[in-house]
Amino acid sequence: MSLLRVTLLGTSAAQPTLRRGLSAISIRAHRDHFLVDFGEGTQRQLLRFGAGFDIDFVLFTHGHADHHLGIIGFLRTLGMGRRTSPIVLYGPRPFIDKRLPALVALGGGDLEFPVQYVALENDQRIERDGYSVRAVAVEHRMPALGYVVEEPPRPGEFQVERARQLGIPEGPLYGRLQAGQSITLDDGRRIHPSDVLGPARRGRKVAISGDTRPCEAFVKAAEGADLLIHDGTFVNSERERARETGHSTAAEAGGVAMQARARELILTHISARHDRAPEPLAAEARAVFGPAVVVAEDGLSREIALPGGTLPSSRRSR
Repeated sequence: MSLLRVTLLGTSAAQPTLRRGLSAISIRAHRDHFLVDFGEGTQRQLLRFGAGFDIDFVLFTHGHADHHLGIIGFLRTLGMGRRTSPIVLYGPRPFIDKRLPALVALGGGDLEFPVQYVALENDQRIERDGYSVRAVAVEHRMPALGYVVEEPPRPGEFQVERARQLGIPEGPLYGRLQAGQSITLDDGRRIHPSDVLGPARRGRKVAISGDTRPCEAFVKAAEGADLLIHDGTFVNSERERARETGHSTAAEAGGVAMQARARELILTHISARHDRAPEPLAAEARAVFGPAVVVAEDGLSREIALPGGTLPSSRRSR
């Protein structure tokens, strides 16, 4: 089974605490390893939680410093490790193509491997082997993006008995049909995948909001997500502060999850005032969405199972 694992490396808002680092999420998808945001101290979190430095690309949600300052030192670390392969940094304009290159240049001399800066627009997709990443414009105090990681539909289940009834010899022909290829039997009959496959099965989907107010565009993009990771900075009593700063309350995040019909909600970007006592955040989101709510801690990990298999496993990394 292809891997889809999400590990929250940093879950604090604006400033680190003793318990929480700044925003960063590690995702291993199929053969790739990438991050969403790279707050100060993220490279230590990569070591702490065993996520590894073998990063193919980084998706930045926006240009606030608590979401990107860690990339400057990390690129220098990769250089000292004699990396030669390119790394691609994605994000919204003007942060990704103007501000970030200037910040990286402050780190010292030229790097010995290519760093590519790629601006993303709303609804633009990054196509990868076995999955894609979709950028979604969200509502913050500056241009900001959320991201949706999703796989295409999978072929339906192979119906062995039906194949036998049709007289298809067991072996390589089964594999070709499962791969979506039509075959011709020795007697001249043409067999199509639809003759032996059940209904197509959905792929897996993970939606990550970044910093945002609740917004309809992200609700639609996150429809049916196996896992929704959403800004849950504040409690209801702080909703005015949430509006002023372009963030969401836990209850508002619960509303997004409910409207999107997500299967699980993880609240992150936790205000320091809730660092040691996040239970009210969970309670307010559950009152809207239901019991499948977790307030993230650094190291929280989810491995998403293929639909129709076992429930997603969870663990907290060591």
